[in-house]
Amino acid sequence: MPRSHTRLRRAAATLAALPLLALGAGQALAAPAPLPAHAPAGQAAASRVAAIEDGVARTLAAALADPAVRERLRAATAATDTPAALAPLAAAADGPAARGLAEATATADRGIASAKGLGADLGPLLRVQLADPSMRPALAAGTAPLVATAVTDDHARTVRAYDSAGRAHELATDRLPTRPVYLVDLDSAKTLTAGIAVLQRELGSRGIAPAETAQSLASGWWGTKITSVRVSDDEEPWFKGAAEMFALVSGFGLDGKVRVDSVAMPYLQYDGSTYYPNQILVNWSNYKYNLADVVLMEDDGDTNYLALAQAIAAVLLTIADQGAYIPLVNAVLGAMPASWWVDDPDYVESWYTLARSSSGRLNGARGNGWMTVEPYYVQQF
Repeated sequence: MPRSHTRLRRAAATLAALPLLALGAGQALAAPAPLPAHAPAGQAAASRVAAIEDGVARTLAAALADPAVRERLRAATAATDTPAALAPLAAAADGPAARGLAEATATADRGIASAKGLGADLGPLLRVQLADPSMRPALAAGTAPLVATAVTDDHARTVRAYDSAGRAHELATDRLPTRPVYLVDLDSAKTLTAGIAVLQRELGSRGIAPAETAQSLASGWWGTKITSVRVSDDEEPWFKGAAEMFALVSGFGLDGKVRVDSVAMPYLQYDGSTYYPNQILVNWSNYKYNLADVVLMEDDGDTNYLALAQAIAAVLLTIADQGAYIPLVNAVLGAMPASWWVDDPDYVESWYTLARSSSGRLNGARGNGWMTVEPYYVQQF
């Protein structure tokens, strides 16, 4: 999942050195283009989403000075590892601290939806959970907790947390804190669903992804099914929340125009784990050629789906069908906003020239993941 800028650039250099892969009949597949060079990671400004989450963490920590708020939060997280929606929890409490938290959370939810290019009617987006179940006895004994945000950078050395007096504490990431810590993070399953809808709507409005299949087959259609998928292993530190993944499948539609289909993969949350989704990745009845490309993306909190769709459309609309399949991965990667290549890139992996007949294990171009696929016929009733 997220990789440091150094490792990303190293991967880019490796990919750039790959030779051309012969396709036959005079065609050739260009090796992945090197990733764009951007400002050093240290010069990147904090994302709007991260800043909003940090502000809510500080507000929640202050609200925990109220014993009633503290007990309500403890009870909400006492029996489950599932994050609790923060807005309903704050609204259910009473008193100035709870009302201030409820107002701040509602404002934050709207700000996050705006920053991600989503509609304003998504409802609660922020959640809270205990960083580790082993912290529950200390909470029950009355130990005052800290509040932090679920940082997405696997390589962070410290995490900032707040106490009820508003003081900041730097917690080491290589060991579990001795004091209970609540983590504020984003309900990215909800934002992913809404984001995929934004992508499809925005791309469709530009003729990149038609809303409906252009060809109707009476008996059914062929697809490519993912039977298993995995991204490379990294240790999951205590401060990191689960990610949400999606794929961009690109090729040429039946009308000869570039087409991009967004595929949600919300189950793919942790690297180092193999998932068995049996998910349809490509509907081949939508494509002119029997080849398509796949780019695997991660929504680590700051993904702006509207900006992504607009950037991709601006680049892909310039590509015309020349009577032979043209790989589109480089164009998709080149369209991504520059900020996505700094520190925690949203780009995870890519697969070139996935064919309708592809079967078995397919390693990604970055060497950062693999998936096993098989042709699958979808029978119509």
